[in-house]
Amino acid sequence: MSRAFRILEEVGASNAPLTVKAVARRCGLNLSTAYHLVRTLTYEGYLVRDREGLYVLGSSVARRFHDLQASFDQPPEVHEVLRHLSAMTRRTAYLGRFVSGRILITDLVEGPESPHLEDLEVGLNVAAHATVIGKVLLAALPRARRTAYLAEQGMRRFTTRTVVDTDSLEAELTGLRAGDPVLEHGQFRVGVSCVGTLVRRGTAEDSWAVVASTRADEVPAQVVWHTLRAAEDLAPAL
Repeated sequence: MSRAFRILEEVGASNAPLTVKAVARRCGLNLSTAYHLVRTLTYEGYLVRDREGLYVLGSSVARRFHDLQASFDQPPEVHEVLRHLSAMTRRTAYLGRFVSGRILITDLVEGPESPHLEDLEVGLNVAAHATVIGKVLLAALPRARRTAYLAEQGMRRFTTRTVVDTDSLEAELTGLRAGDPVLEHGQFRVGVSCVGTLVRRGTAEDSWAVVASTRADEVPAQVVWHTLRAAEDLAPAL
């Protein structure tokens, strides 16, 4: 299974269709194993062979992505709002929420003026105390629930700016007002800042956070404005 997933990752990351020999070389597989796995993935619809015998990702990958979005109870038009936010700001746009009691990334659209953050991918838990997605959603919780969440998660230090004691974080979160932008500067990654806000839906654990990141020590005003506007656009869709 791990070798099959590796093939899908390599084909998906390639800018052009790949031969089986190229797949084998990139994945460190012998040719017969690569042929066997590629045939199986093609039969199941995860790869498609074109007229020249080259391979690209197939429709089954897209279906699994839509299954993932459905598991997050996320309407498909939400992705378009994130795409617009990313296009207008040239930054990476994220959406997060509570899923089974954990704060997860549920969708993202990458932008060229934001660094790729391997720990912030769709389906992954976030470090709630050090990220804007986490801070936005923690601030919406009752204090007792917030304290319990942080006790369970822990408060790992990521940079010298990371807030790692509960009293300091509590003072930061209780000072936030609903609808205001939440900002974070270098607490999760050095040289990366983020802005986000809450999209309230019923209880705090039904609500969403929309966030944009930027490669800088400050968030440009236009990125803040577009993020707040995206939250307004998301509210009717969620």
